[in-house]
Amino acid sequence: MVDQIAAWLEQNLGMGGETQEKLITTLAVLLVLWIISLLVRRLFIDRIEDQRSRFLWQKTLGYAIFTIGILAIGRIWFVGFQSLATFLGLLSAGLAIALKDPIANFFGWVFIIWRRPFEVGDRIQVGTHAGDVIDLRVFQFSLMEIGNWVQADQSTGRVLHIPNGLVFTSTVANFTKGSNFIWNEIRICYQT
Repeated sequence: MVDQIAAWLEQNLGMGGETQEKLITTLAVLLVLWIISLLVRRLFIDRIEDQRSRFLWQKTLGYAIFTIGILAIGRIWFVGFQSLATFLGLLSAGLAIALKDPIANFFGWVFIIWRRPFEVGDRIQVGTHAGDVIDLRVFQFSLMEIGNWVQADQSTGRVLHIPNGLVFTSTVANFTKGSNFIWNEIRICYQT
């Protein structure tokens, strides 16, 4: 059966034995990573009761599995890794210029994860945008907007997706850190 599949792939798709072996190894790596991800979620992450911690662990697991997968599959398909490193060095210099904003957003994400100026659930203001952080992603974070056309600090129902690079160029105000309460002024007018 395996020989028949190999012969069919070679005849119809032009895949040689080496390419078939790489393809099978790649599928095996993906299967193993999927099983590892499933086991970690079932055995550890699903048992976490705090929603915020569970969310962060799920995100971290996803990024870790993705990175390990890219590295493992890269080693399978690229044998001449030294010449590839030179090529990638030149390519990355060109891409750094062309993809300035996505790179700034990625390093903004690294800054947010590392320094924690805010976390999911915090109420923040970045530039003119204010809201509650509902998601942190590699290139952007999401806010449930407050204020704007609503006169109080109530949700407007809109979700704002803000590029992570803005944390380097705008002031970030976190209303949750330091104190759980926000001072609010109530004006009282009286006549004498």
